[in-house]
Amino acid sequence: MNKIIWSLLFYIGSVTSLLGQSSVRLRIDSVAIQNQLQRASQQIRHLSRATPADKFPQSFENGTHRFSNSSWWCSGFFPGTLLLLADATGDSELLQLGLDKLSYLEKEQFNTGTHDLGFMLYCSFGQALRLTGDSAQYLPVLEQGAASLASRFSPEVGAIRSWDHGSWEYAVIIDNMMNLELLTQVAEMSNQPNWKNLAVAHAEKTMAHHFRDDYSSYHVVDYDQRTGAVKGRYTHQGADDESAWSRGQAWGLYGFTMMFRETEDRRFLEQAVHIADYLLNHAEMPADGIPYWDFDYHNVSGDRPFYSQRKLRDVSAAAVLCSGLIELAQYVDRHAETKYMRFAEKIMKSLSAAPYLTPEGQQGGFILQHSVGALPLGSEIDVPLTYADYYFIEALVRYKKLLTGAALF
Repeated sequence: MNKIIWSLLFYIGSVTSLLGQSSVRLRIDSVAIQNQLQRASQQIRHLSRATPADKFPQSFENGTHRFSNSSWWCSGFFPGTLLLLADATGDSELLQLGLDKLSYLEKEQFNTGTHDLGFMLYCSFGQALRLTGDSAQYLPVLEQGAASLASRFSPEVGAIRSWDHGSWEYAVIIDNMMNLELLTQVAEMSNQPNWKNLAVAHAEKTMAHHFRDDYSSYHVVDYDQRTGAVKGRYTHQGADDESAWSRGQAWGLYGFTMMFRETEDRRFLEQAVHIADYLLNHAEMPADGIPYWDFDYHNVSGDRPFYSQRKLRDVSAAAVLCSGLIELAQYVDRHAETKYMRFAEKIMKSLSAAPYLTPEGQQGGFILQHSVGALPLGSEIDVPLTYADYYFIEALVRYKKLLTGAALF
């Protein structure tokens, strides 16, 4: 595609996004969206009442809540969900519940042992800053968090190290694309351009080495920490090293879409479009838009311990995909916009009904059910997960903004 066409598409997409308008007719009305948001608000009150002040909801298994400490990578999603719902419904009680939770999360700004500070801090303190405008209280936390995340960047590798555990030398996982928004946003707020430069370098490295020819993604890439050369490509949560773990594919789509928004670099938009088309055209994508936990589930052999569960769906992957597609649709031509919005609407309708929507008052207050954390590891199998709720609510909020003409970002 030549530069003139790309420039025109970018202009149209940028104006659409800034104005919060969609050029295609939206097929879910505002009443349905608001009903889902109100229903989710009531459900999350159950979860809030069950959650200890210094803990964070993780899941609900076998009739029992699972909570985490603030250092768990998911800790930012619960306060973030409260704040998103408060913004969408005008509920001051949810707003206060979300803000109160931040005091137990604040210390993670100094945590240099994780790459997940974007999930932990931007989804929580970033939402608080956006809603309240209180930069004196919330921006310093985000700045320190960005500095802590940046400390994990290696110039030799050209990427942010994801994990310190395991047998890998310098592991980078596709999930890490999601944490770059902390760096790009805080770089702009604080006039720290180097943080944005690190995010761009990481995205470029990921784009170069994480993807196969069909634009499916590996989960883990291990690098030589002295040269930056690829040592190997693996999975940790997928079916096997060469499989397409569904949530990883959704992380990639969302992450590269976000990086296009943050940089206006058309390479990132092209990457997001390729990933989206791979997913939407996949032969194993179910008709309701809720993916299997791994697109290569059918290759799981009978001697694997999770063989009987190989056809489980992953609602968390669907929620991330839905929210990412809504944003991606704002940056492309009308044909692609229609395609992406229609698929996002399909997912949204599926998640808004049985069997994926939790019956009111059940599952400990989680909004969605039937997610999969790490099936090969025997962890969080067919349960509610806090990040599935977060990205579902984010998708609803983004859709509502399109309906009302409010700015998306």
